[in-house]
Amino acid sequence: MQYEAGSYDVIVIGAGHAGVEAALASARMGAKTLTLTINLDMVAFMPCNPSVGGPAKGIVVREIDALGGEMGRNIDKTHIQMRMLNTGKGPAVRALRAQADKFAYQHEMKKTMENEENLTLMQGMVERLIIEDGVCTGVVTQTGAVFKAKTVVITTGTFLRGEIILGELKYSSGPNNQQPSVRLSEHLEELGFDLVRFKTGTPPRVDSSTIDYSKTEIQPGDDVPRAFSYETTKYITDQLPCWLTYTNETTHQLIDNSLHLSPMYSGMIKGTGPRYCPSIEDKVVRFNDKPRHQIFLEPEGRNTQEVYVQGLSTSLPESVQRDILSTIPGLENVQMMRPGYAIEYDAIVPTQLWPTLETKVIKNLYTAGQINGTSGYEEAAGQGIVAGINAGRRSLDKEEMILGRSDAYIGVLIDDLVTKGTNEPYRLLTSRAEYRLLLRHDNADLRLTEIGYDLGLISDERYDKFQSKKAAIEAEKERLAGIIIKPTSEVQEIIKDAGGSELKDGIRASDLLKRPEMNYSHIAHIIPVDGEIDSDVAEQVEIQTKYEGYIQKSLQQVERLKKLEDKRIPDQIDYDAINGLASEARQKLKQVRPLTVAQASRISGVNPADISILLVYIEQGKIAKVSNE
Repeated sequence: MQYEAGSYDVIVIGAGHAGVEAALASARMGAKTLTLTINLDMVAFMPCNPSVGGPAKGIVVREIDALGGEMGRNIDKTHIQMRMLNTGKGPAVRALRAQADKFAYQHEMKKTMENEENLTLMQGMVERLIIEDGVCTGVVTQTGAVFKAKTVVITTGTFLRGEIILGELKYSSGPNNQQPSVRLSEHLEELGFDLVRFKTGTPPRVDSSTIDYSKTEIQPGDDVPRAFSYETTKYITDQLPCWLTYTNETTHQLIDNSLHLSPMYSGMIKGTGPRYCPSIEDKVVRFNDKPRHQIFLEPEGRNTQEVYVQGLSTSLPESVQRDILSTIPGLENVQMMRPGYAIEYDAIVPTQLWPTLETKVIKNLYTAGQINGTSGYEEAAGQGIVAGINAGRRSLDKEEMILGRSDAYIGVLIDDLVTKGTNEPYRLLTSRAEYRLLLRHDNADLRLTEIGYDLGLISDERYDKFQSKKAAIEAEKERLAGIIIKPTSEVQEIIKDAGGSELKDGIRASDLLKRPEMNYSHIAHIIPVDGEIDSDVAEQVEIQTKYEGYIQKSLQQVERLKKLEDKRIPDQIDYDAINGLASEARQKLKQVRPLTVAQASRISGVNPADISILLVYIEQGKIAKVSNE
């Protein structure tokens, strides 16, 4: 029996990493928001690896924070280890990674949601959407509760028609043996959405007290205080180590002999798995020339003995998993607490979305996270904050936000999804970003804080500090550009100690800093600044000075492309009326319905010749009319 249960501006379905960011963003902008989740004990739960960040992903977390999101703040309060990766490489690929206390993380996030004004957190399984004249106006739960809303965001993760597979065992389930969402998946098909079947998996968890750590290599956290959030001022110092071990030929032989028992190779698993996070079976088969593979032993929290065996994702039978573990150094006598498993689930084809993450099929309906074909908590949270912002702003009759590829990794992620689609669970990589020198870990605040502030997600106090930081960076760059360093004996000694060649004449301090062997501390020693310079300011001065030429080239590329980004394609354009378009281009353009010429140019199957023809027709105004259909 149905009953009227309430009315809201925004309803978010699901409270995983996408759902919490969506709900918090819309609520913080002033939209009355309801979050409905199958199980309140699973808010922001980490069903897979207990970590946040890493290459590209860590930059996304910084971007979420710069926009006013929560993931960075939450992991800063609850991590057990923090490390900066790729410190020996350039700034474009450096990334922060935190080992999470998964239980503290979810409890802290749940508390944050419960204490958020304008946000109601409620347990309930949504089975249907309310659609009126092609517009989503609410939801109906399994118990018959009818909630009305101006906009709805679906963030169901891997719960849509989820099935767990372990050896020959297969049963209906969400991750971690939670109740799956079956009826909503069927309902989305009824509404006309194209769904695909994807697959992901997890490794076994083992008892820490049964690991022989003397046979493994310790992986400690950094001894330098680090944080994801620009607001963090208190740092966790009592970090826990992770440990490194390896598979070997015995491990690989056992897996080879057991392939006939693997659901991946028996045909039981139908869904497509993530290319960049393969199972151990897949790694052994695909990389059979490698004598060993890395296995990281990662604690799941401070108050649990469970250890996550990173690198050993598998859906082999439980007995085989036990045998595999016993072949690995340090794990010979280990006690397996939970077996690994694979999970298959439904996702929507993401080319059915606009860059705002509103669906093209149903107006005022948004989707974010793994339902859009991605993998990873960070990718989900990045989509979540964008969907929440846009659903909230639509409900408040405000203009929506689109992040471009040169604005953020989040922009790259969403543009890839909605323009190119994905044939497998999508993972964000630095190589996917053509402007990665602009989209760095260190400058996320400089790129996005202004946007977050305009949206109402950044406080006045934080914005004032940001403005002061910007001013300090420019002032110091200007100071260095205006000072000539003379080749005194002291200066020559500093340069020599740094591994550089001696000066033959005076040189601007900024030009000396551009030398690869010189860093800001060298320059500050030669020409001390009055007072103290914040380490973040010093870092920006060094990076912006050293890479000035490359950054300028990237900015010029962005500016050239901006002309195409600004070239809007008329609504309801009739691609069939454009003579000369290749048939594949016509088909893809009709499917994706790009908003701009630049987006059209990134569609697979649309060639430069097709773009030239499209530009001519748009500029001549021949097809800027609305279709009568």
